[in-house]
Amino acid sequence: MKNLEEVLKNHKLSLDDYNHIKKILGKEPNLIEIGIFSAMWSEHCSYKSSKKYLNGFPTKAPWVIQGPGENAGVIDVGDGLAAVFKMESHNHPSFIEPVQGAATGVGGILRDIFTMGARPVANMNSLRFGAANEDSEMGRLHRRLVRGVVEGISFYGNCIGVPMTAGETTFDECYNGNILVNAFNLGLAPADKIFYAKSEGVVNPVIYVGSKTGREGLGGAVMSSDRFGSESESKRPTVQVGDPFIEKLLMEACLELFKTDFIVGIQDMGAAGLTSSSFEMASKSGSGMRMYLDRVPAREEGMVPYEFMLSESQERMLICAKAGYEQDVIKIFKKYELEAEVIGEVTNTGRMELVWHGEVVADLPIAPITDEAPMYDRPTKKPDYLDKIKNKTIDDFVAPTSSEALKKLLAHPEVCDKAWIYEQYDSTIQCNSVTRVGKSDAGVIRLKNSKKAIAMSVDCNPRQCYVDPKIGSAAAVAESGRNVAMSGARPLAITDCLNFGNPENPEVMWQFAQACEGIKEACKELNTPVVSGNVSLYNETNGNSVFPTPSIAMVGVHDNNENILTAEFKKDGNIVYLIGETGFEFGASLYMKVFGKMVAGTMPKLNFSKELKLWDFVIEANKRGLLESAHDVSVGGIAVALARMALRGGLGFEGLMTVEDERLLFAESLSRALFEVSPNNVSAFEKYAKTLGASFQKIGKVTSGDFVLNSISIDQGELNSIYYGSFAKMMNSDI
Repeated sequence: MKNLEEVLKNHKLSLDDYNHIKKILGKEPNLIEIGIFSAMWSEHCSYKSSKKYLNGFPTKAPWVIQGPGENAGVIDVGDGLAAVFKMESHNHPSFIEPVQGAATGVGGILRDIFTMGARPVANMNSLRFGAANEDSEMGRLHRRLVRGVVEGISFYGNCIGVPMTAGETTFDECYNGNILVNAFNLGLAPADKIFYAKSEGVVNPVIYVGSKTGREGLGGAVMSSDRFGSESESKRPTVQVGDPFIEKLLMEACLELFKTDFIVGIQDMGAAGLTSSSFEMASKSGSGMRMYLDRVPAREEGMVPYEFMLSESQERMLICAKAGYEQDVIKIFKKYELEAEVIGEVTNTGRMELVWHGEVVADLPIAPITDEAPMYDRPTKKPDYLDKIKNKTIDDFVAPTSSEALKKLLAHPEVCDKAWIYEQYDSTIQCNSVTRVGKSDAGVIRLKNSKKAIAMSVDCNPRQCYVDPKIGSAAAVAESGRNVAMSGARPLAITDCLNFGNPENPEVMWQFAQACEGIKEACKELNTPVVSGNVSLYNETNGNSVFPTPSIAMVGVHDNNENILTAEFKKDGNIVYLIGETGFEFGASLYMKVFGKMVAGTMPKLNFSKELKLWDFVIEANKRGLLESAHDVSVGGIAVALARMALRGGLGFEGLMTVEDERLLFAESLSRALFEVSPNNVSAFEKYAKTLGASFQKIGKVTSGDFVLNSISIDQGELNSIYYGSFAKMMNSDI
C-alpha cells in the first residue's frame, strides 16, 4: 500500500497493529479493511486500555435482567416493567461543536434505549466546564460552550419529547481544554419483551432503516479516541449533525415494530456506524453477514464503500428480520416516511462480506475483529502530585468569617441555582415527573398504572477523585445512591461514564485503575451492581488531562409515588435534624478550593456500613410518615445544605450546631443528611433513630425569617438574590 505510514497515522493504528491485521487476514489489507479495523479497535469501541480494569465489576443481582454488554442495562422494577438505562459521553464532539455535539449525544443515548424495546421516559446529564466565571478569554469561551451545549441538549430532548428530570453542572479549570458532556436516558419496557443486538438464522435479511447515509462523522470513533491539541479545529467535520424530528419518527416506528414478531435483533448505528452495528450483531450470534453497500440509502453523490461503512450519520438502525417478513418491516418504516432497504443477509461463514456493485470489496473474519482487539496492560504510576498535596490543610490560609464564606460559596457556579440551564429543558412532558428540577436531590418519575416510582441521580466530585481516585470514585457511587435514597427510594443499580485523561500517561492509568477499584468496592458493599456504562479517555489538551471524573448515575425504585421526599423546607416551626458525623474533613472541599485556591488534602473517610444505615433510615422513616423533607450534605457542607433547603422552600432557618470550630459548618464529611420533622413527629423520629443506632443532632428549626446558624445571620432576601441570581449574572456578563 502506498503511503502506509501516513495511512496508519490517520487511522491511529501502529505498525504492530498492521502486522496483526495482516496475520488475521492472511494478506495485505485494503483501505476499507484498514478503516474497519481502525474503528473497531479504537479506544472508543474496543476499550483496549480500560478493559483490564473493567473486569470484576459487580453486575448481578436478583433484579438485574441485563448487565453490561448490550446497548443498555436492564433491571426489573416490578409490576411487569423493566427500566432500561445507560449513560454515555460525547465530550470531544461537544468541545469542537457544542450545539451539534451535545445534541447528537442525546440522540445517541436515546437510540441505545429504544433499540431494546423501551420507550424513553427520562433524561439526565452530567456537564463539566472550565473557568466560566472568569473575566477572561477562557471565561468567555466556556460561557459560549455552556450556551451551545445547553442549546443542543434542550433542542434535541425537547423536540423528541423526553423530560429532563435531573442532572449536574460543575466548573473547574481542569476542564479548560476538554469539557465533559455525559448524557443519560432511562426507558420503560415490559420486562418480558426486551430486544437484543443479534443477527442469527441463515438467509434472514439485514435491513437498514432511518435516515440516509452521508459523509458526516467519518472517523468519529477514532477522533474520540485521541487527545486534543492545536489542530483540534480541523476535526470539526467529524462531528455529526442530528435531526430530532427524524429520531422521533424512528423511535415510534421501532416501538411499533416491537409489537410484532417480525425481527430477530436490532442495533443502533452509533460510533463507527454501519461497521460497529453489523460486526457486533454478527459477533454476538456467532454468525456471518453479507452486505451489499450499493443498496445503502445515500444522502450524497459519489459515495464509496469506505464512507458507507464508517459514516456516523445520525438516526439510523440495523435490523435482522425473519425471512419472509421483509416487506412487513419495510412497510412500518415507510409509514413514518423513513428509509428502509434490505442491504444484506445472515450467513453461516463467520465472515463479513462487503459487496459493491457485484464485486466483493472486503472479506473479513468477524470474531478476530471483535475479539482480538489489542488489550493493553499500560504502565501505571502513582502521581507525584499526591505527595505534594496530601498535607495541605485549611490552616494554610486565613479563614473568612462564616457569613462571608456562606455568601461566596452560594454564589459559586458549582453551588448556585442553575435555573438558567434547567429552565431551557422541558421537565414535565409525558406528565410523569413527580419532582421539580432544582427542588430535589433526585429526579423522580411515576410509573403509570402502578403505585411505584423510579428515582435517579447523577453525581461525581472530581476534586475528591483527584486527591484520592479510589475513595473519591467510591464516594461518587455513595453520593448518587444517597441522593436517590433522599427521595425515599431504594437504590438498585448504576450506569457509569468514566472520563479520564490520556491513558498513555502512567499517572492517568493509575488514576483509572484506582477509580475502578473504588467503584467495584462501593457497588459490592452497597448492593448496587453496574449494568451498563461507557469509558471516555484522551480527555487531554496539550498535555493537560482533566481530573478523574467517573460520573455515576444511580437508579432506584420507590414503592409509593404519592410519598416522595423533596429537599425544600415545608413549614415554619418544623424541627431540623442532622444525621451523620461531622469530622474536620476538608480535603478536596469547595471551601479549600475557593478560599485556599487549591485542590488538596486527604479524602474524607467513607464507611459503607454507615452509608447503608443512612439509606435504610430515610427510606423507612419516610414510609412511617416521619419526614417533611430530606437533603444530603455534600459540597459546601452543612451551612450550604441548610441554606439551599431554606431558599428552595422560600423560608428561613434558625439554629445552633455544636462545633469546636465554626469552619466545621463547611466540612464535607460523607454519609450525612438533614431532615425536616414536624413537631408532632419529633418523639417518634428520635426513637427510631436511636433504634437504628444513627448518630443524630437537633440543630434548629424552620422559620419565616432570615438565615441564622451559629455566627451566621444573613437577610433572606440577600441570600435569595445570591443563590438564584449568580448563575444568570455570570452567563449574561458578556451579552
